[in-house]
Amino acid sequence: MILATLLLLQAAYPPETEAVMNRARREATQARSSTRADALSVYLQPEVAKKLQQCIDTAIDNPDAGIAFAKKWTDGGWSADQCLGFAHARKEDWVAAVTAFERAAESAQKAVAKADAARLWAQAGNAALAGAMAAKARGAFDRALADDGLPQGPARGEAHLDRARALVALGDPAGARADLDSALQQVPQDPLAWLLSATLARRMDDLSRAAKDIAEAKRRAPDDPSVALEAGKIAVLSGDNAGARAEWTRVLSLAPSGEQAAEVREMLARLDSSAGQSR
Repeated sequence: MILATLLLLQAAYPPETEAVMNRARREATQARSSTRADALSVYLQPEVAKKLQQCIDTAIDNPDAGIAFAKKWTDGGWSADQCLGFAHARKEDWVAAVTAFERAAESAQKAVAKADAARLWAQAGNAALAGAMAAKARGAFDRALADDGLPQGPARGEAHLDRARALVALGDPAGARADLDSALQQVPQDPLAWLLSATLARRMDDLSRAAKDIAEAKRRAPDDPSVALEAGKIAVLSGDNAGARAEWTRVLSLAPSGEQAAEVREMLARLDSSAGQSR
């Protein structure tokens, strides 16, 4: 068992890879950071909201055209910068996206538009996370959560969840645990929050907490391969090789190709090898 555990831990992907959820979850994540105009606060005048929507729609179809639209919108204030950030994000130019979102957030703060400023800081944080800029992401999420700009519930919970991801990347598991606990209070229905909580608990050697939280993730996302992958890791560390094999076999049935499948096949092979050596 000890040999199998060491081999399996060496094969683990980083937390960001482990946290990739199924298509529905990824679409939900994209929707909350898509900066669509109809998700903004009442601080936008109708004509500004309409133009912002036009700019975003342009960027969706053609990111370069969206960038040009935003740059020509010289009187658009933080809305123009918001669209500029979105267009750069569509191109996966994360440095430029973060810069634009930060500038938009600063402008909204100066206008005392707390709700918009908080959302924009959260968008800056997500762009920074996507660009592997964990320290910058943490700073952005700190500012998003600094006051009452983000309402209690999903918006605030997702910001706590995303800040936890940044803190994990920065090697601060205790801080990440505090944020994940806050996220679970705000968005208990979110399977990703339970998955990340279980993964963090496993990495902190709290297998009891890990097993409890992965069970919650499975209840909310029973057909998600990422959940089954993590459930198998928790099972093998708990001495349940049969349970781990069952979970990883489910991963192959749910997602037979890609990085997760390759990881699972390697871990199953090592599990088989370890079992053979113990006979």
